[in-house]
Amino acid sequence: MIIRPIAAADRAAWQRLWDAYCDFYQETVPPAVSDGTFARILDPAQPIGGMLAVEPGGQPVGLMHYVLHPNTWSLQTLAYLEDLYVQADQRGKGTGRALIEALVAEARRAGWFRVYWHTHAHNHDARLLYDKVAGPSDMVKYTIPIGYA
Repeated sequence: MIIRPIAAADRAAWQRLWDAYCDFYQETVPPAVSDGTFARILDPAQPIGGMLAVEPGGQPVGLMHYVLHPNTWSLQTLAYLEDLYVQADQRGKGTGRALIEALVAEARRAGWFRVYWHTHAHNHDARLLYDKVAGPSDMVKYTIPIGYA
């Protein structure tokens, strides 16, 4: 398995994985938002990045997006792992762990302060992995949806 940054040539494969991820969470993301997200991932001036997990034959089978931001507890950057998706037939093979470990390695290389993420309470399979990689969290997330713009 190769973990690498998302490139412009990955658009079709990224869209396939992105759509499956959105379907998993029963979300409908407007096409303009998906287009803008992909453009931001490719723009080095934007604080959004992404990586793909690519099997030896060259087929992307997983994606991960992260958002870099400042924080008040350190002068170092934080990395919010916003999206992590592995196609169903590849789960349980270490792909999700490899994507997380690639982001953590980048954080160490770049000198970021922390990598963090959250998931739905009902996402039991992912939580099994997350508890192994990072341990359970005592934090509780609150959200006020505003909508798409």
